This record gives sequence, structure tokens and C-alpha cells, in this order.
Amino acid sequence: MQTKALPLLAAAFAGIAFGAQALDIRAGVLRVDYPALLPISRYDNRPDDLAFAGAMLADEDNATTGRFLGHSYETVTASAAPDMAMAALEEMLGTGIRYVVVDAKAPEIAALAERAAQDGALIFNSRAPDAALRSEACRANLLHIAPSEAMMADAVAQFAIWKQWKRWFLVSGSNPADRALADAYRHAAQKFGATIVEERIFEDTGGARRTDSGHVLVQRQLPTFLQGAEAHDVVIAADATDYFAAYLPFHLWTPRPVLGSAGLRPVAIHGAHEAWGATQFQNRFETLTRRHVMDEDFNTWLALRVLGEAVTRTSSNDPAVIEDYVLSEDFELAAFKGQKVTFRPWNGQLRQPILLYDGRITVSVSPQDGFLHRVSPLDTLGLDEPESNCTAFK
Repeated sequence: MQTKALPLLAAAFAGIAFGAQALDIRAGVLRVDYPALLPISRYDNRPDDLAFAGAMLADEDNATTGRFLGHSYETVTASAAPDMAMAALEEMLGTGIRYVVVDAKAPEIAALAERAAQDGALIFNSRAPDAALRSEACRANLLHIAPSEAMMADAVAQFAIWKQWKRWFLVSGSNPADRALADAYRHAAQKFGATIVEERIFEDTGGARRTDSGHVLVQRQLPTFLQGAEAHDVVIAADATDYFAAYLPFHLWTPRPVLGSAGLRPVAIHGAHEAWGATQFQNRFETLTRRHVMDEDFNTWLALRVLGEAVTRTSSNDPAVIEDYVLSEDFELAAFKGQKVTFRPWNGQLRQPILLYDGRITVSVSPQDGFLHRVSPLDTLGLDEPESNCTAFK
């Protein structure tokens, strides 16, 4: 069987190659580095090659098919402070690059996408989770690889509902990103039939979070802060800025499961994920980088694999042709998540399963069984078409 399959596979590729056009595909990865405190845990320190490592692996993967078809792939990487991000993009555009993966927050993403549109360039959002970018602030040349806040919150909500944990105690931070994430959980509760029995806000008072006395102060503060809450099944943590949630699981007043920003967390990928062929992805990434994969790496890899797959299928390096194809019903891509990923044509968001991770293993994957949708169960995660105010793709 295997011996017969090889000639057939070779013949199939030969047929593609015969009609293929030689193409040189140049892309960029622009990472915007923001001033930030150290994370709570040194395990979460940002590696110097964060996001760029995913581009290295994607170039290798794209070259596997590309060499056979006469397609070459080159990715240029750059990091910049927020006030220098536009200059970095200008430099990429000036060299003829028309595909840029941007690892940045929403304000920079929006400005960079607007500038890129003037040159007909396509931007892939590999970081910003903001709902507005998928709704009223969407851009026609901006495709979202990173899952949105709503997708992450809905993934957690579906698991909680499946477990019959319907009474939520929502604990959120006080920063703008925390408040936005809390809004996503409120919407998820309403969407899937959970009840938020009580909400509390843990104020970010600033200062270092990784000090000799940090855990002592939290050990005293959190149980008192959480005392006397309404009866609940689960604690939902909305801490996008990594200020307090990591301490929640063992410092609750009333012992309950913790989901969200601590305990059971929604992620795009993690280093222990092995299902659906992911082991070979993990091994190749670790051989290349000598570390475990992080969300930013995976999102960058996935963005460039979207590009590579589209180039292979269309034999074009025109951004307009590429975008039309990836937004069509013909596009699909394997991403080691159990089903092919596709794009939502109404707002440019990549549909994808969300892994629920406890720090060691994949506990579950959303969408959960029983959550149905007329188009795809993946559309139960995040903004569905009637919920999005995006008109740029119409």
C-alpha cells in the first residue's frame, strides 16, 4: 500500500508543479515591544525570539512544498517600541513586502493596518484580542490569527456550562484590558445561560509583583478580599494584565474551581499539547529554538502558513488574490487542533478551537460537544455574524 502510494503522490505533485509559476514570497514580522513589569512567574518571561521563532519554523514548512513548486519564502523580522512601529513598517513596505504579521496591541494594529492599506499590503494580527477590531473598527486588509477575547471567554464558558457550573463569581482586575476581558465573560455568561452571582474588582496598586514579600501580602489580602461572596460554583478570573489571578486557586475563601486567567486557562497552544499530530510540530519547534512554544510563536507560524497555503493553491503573490482566497469557502488549513481552520468572511477572524490548559495538560478543547451552529460549531466561539458590526468585508 505504501509503495503504491508514493508514485501516486509524486504524480499529483508533478501535476501541480507542471502548471506552477515561480514566485518569490517576502513577508515581515513586526513585534511591538511595550514597557512592562516582569511577569509574576519567571517561567513566563518573554524570550528574545518570541513570535520570530514561529516565523522561522513557518519558513521551513512553506519551503517544503515551495521548493517543489518553484516558490521561495523569506521572512524579515523587526522589533520596535510603540512610537517607532510605524517607521519599522515603512521600512518593510519600502523593500516591497506586502504581507506583515504584526504582534502588537489594538491602537498600533489599527494604525499600521491603515498605513499598509495605502500600499495594498495585507496585515495579520497575531496578538490583539480586542472585540472592536473584529467589529466596528475592522479593516479590510486586517486578518485576525489571534483568538479574540470573546473566543477565549466563550471557550471557558462552554466548559463551565458542560460541567454544570452555572453560578459564577467574577473577579476582575482594574486595568482597561482587565475590564474588557470581564465584559467578554459577562457576554459569555448571557450567551450560554450562566449567572454571575457576584462581581468584585481587585485593584492594581502598581509596584513589583515578583518580590520576596509578594506572596505573603497576597496570602493575607486575597482570602479577606474574597470573603462572604454569594454562593457560587466556580470563580472566573479576568486578569489580562497578570496582576493577581495566578494566586487565586489556593487563596480563595471558599474553595472552588478557578477558570479564566488562572487555573484552567484558554490558550491557542501550549508546549505539552500532543494531540492531532502536534507532537511533530512541538519537536520541530523545540529543535529549532531550544524552548517550548508560546501563543505568539504559534500565531505567527499560523499566519505565515495561511500565506503559504494560499500561495500554493492560487499560484499568486498578489495580496488581493491571497485575501480573496483565504476568505473563501475553498480555504482550509490543518493546525494540529483536530479540525481544519478557516476564516470568517464577515470580519476576517480565523476560526479555530481553543485549548483549555491547566499548566500541564490539555484538559479539554472548545467548542464543547453539544454546542451547535448553523455554519460551524467553531462559530459558537466569539462574535457571530449578526453580532459583528464589521462592514469592511462586504
